[in-house]
Amino acid sequence: MNNLRTLIREMLEVSIPSATRELYINGILVEVEVVATEDTRNRGLMFRDRLIEGSGMLFLFSDSAPRSFWMKNTYIPLSIAYINESGQILNIEDMIPFNMSGVRSNGPAMCALEMNRGWFSRNGIRPGDYVEGLPLGAFL
Repeated sequence: MNNLRTLIREMLEVSIPSATRELYINGILVEVEVVATEDTRNRGLMFRDRLIEGSGMLFLFSDSAPRSFWMKNTYIPLSIAYINESGQILNIEDMIPFNMSGVRSNGPAMCALEMNRGWFSRNGIRPGDYVEGLPLGAFL
């Protein structure tokens, strides 16, 4: 099982070009992998074994709308922050590996940031805080 998981992860990482970006939340540096196409957003963090502490995945959308994420084929316990077009965090939710129930935004979101579960709370980040450095200009 682990060999198959490793093979799938390696194949996905080779086939998915990704960009990294530095964001700041309350002055805290976050290194994120940016995914902005339908294919890369749909794949997200599936089949990966770990996420380096202090890094995450930023899902960008071309519009603001209610969003919902699930954890299909996702092994890593995550927390997700939904972010509006102004860069303000709407809500932060914990997510359970392999759970197929949708975790919803509390309003229209233009992006979502997935981090290791508990990262936001450990760093004192709450709804209402702002994310600096979002590449929203490409869509506005």
